[in-house]
Amino acid sequence: MPKPTPAPVDLRERKILIVDDDRLNIRILSGILRSEGYVLADADSGERALEIYAQFLPDLVLLDVMMPGIDGFEACRRLNLTYKDKCAPVIFITAKNQSHDVVEGLSAGGADYLPKPFKAKEVLARIRSHLQNRILSEQRNQLVDQLSNANAAKNRFLGMAAHDLRNPLASIRGLSEFLSEGAVGPLTTDQLDLIKTIHSASQSMLDLVNELLDVATIESGELKLQLAPHNLAELIAKSVAMTNIEAAKKKTHVTVASHGANSLLMLDAAKMRQVIDNLLSNAVKYSPPGSAITATIQTDAHGRTSGFAVQDQGPGIPDGERDKLFKDFSRLSAQPTGGEKSTGLGLAICRKIVEAHHGAISAENLPAGGCEFRVSFST
Repeated sequence: MPKPTPAPVDLRERKILIVDDDRLNIRILSGILRSEGYVLADADSGERALEIYAQFLPDLVLLDVMMPGIDGFEACRRLNLTYKDKCAPVIFITAKNQSHDVVEGLSAGGADYLPKPFKAKEVLARIRSHLQNRILSEQRNQLVDQLSNANAAKNRFLGMAAHDLRNPLASIRGLSEFLSEGAVGPLTTDQLDLIKTIHSASQSMLDLVNELLDVATIESGELKLQLAPHNLAELIAKSVAMTNIEAAKKKTHVTVASHGANSLLMLDAAKMRQVIDNLLSNAVKYSPPGSAITATIQTDAHGRTSGFAVQDQGPGIPDGERDKLFKDFSRLSAQPTGGEKSTGLGLAICRKIVEAHHGAISAENLPAGGCEFRVSFST
């Protein structure tokens, strides 16, 4: 089927600034353009063009190269320096058409050349093309702004919803623990099983709500790091000790190797613990029961701490799924080995926290099996 022809763009009332020290050239161009419904302004020098541009704010500039005072190339450079990506496209009007002149004009920020003597059809075609491109650019920027505003609204709603849900979920979890401890009397086996189910479900929901709140905070730009010198080896050791409590249920053991490195780094301890906890938890979650998980302090050529790595004995990153890593709500085909839950947010949050520390996080399959997640900091 033939592609549909796009609807013509109405270019009437678009503003064009003509800059030339020869009044005849201005009259010729004005005669060609006025019949198309363009709004015109003119200047006879580069200096005057800069003044009129600020008041007229044209959609396109036709700029002569050879003029007294600053030439067209310099005027174009100043316009781009002042208005940057919002600067109207500049088409040079000149009899000079040698390659070095074209290169200089494009280097100055020009979009095109219009040779003298003018040919009406060529003038109109080139101007129409650049104005249409500018309209498309404006529409794109408006769409980006709309999407940005919608995303900000989504983050605010997500943050409010997660915040409002967190307290009642924490209460449900706490009350289930209270009941399971026999605070209101002895429970039957069936009642205890139900309470354990309530506790497990509320804990999973609370984990999800906390991660959603983290995502909303990070994406809204409100993640504020409290940086201070912290011993990375000590942070990892604490995470390993806590992780081993849960790992013991799968007869899995987590060890840490620091190699005696001086591991003081500027970190937000709470946020970096969140990263370490998540990587260790994932290693246990996806490794078979009885596995050995290792956390290792990484050092640079001078023996300074440069990051850490977590090696597991899981299935590794499946073929063709590497691009899903570290993305929001992305889950790989590999499944936890003990029926654990996954929200698909943990690694995405880790990446954002590490990048906020001006670091990088990566993952590679190991030759002997398993996977290594590595967090590196600039030293």
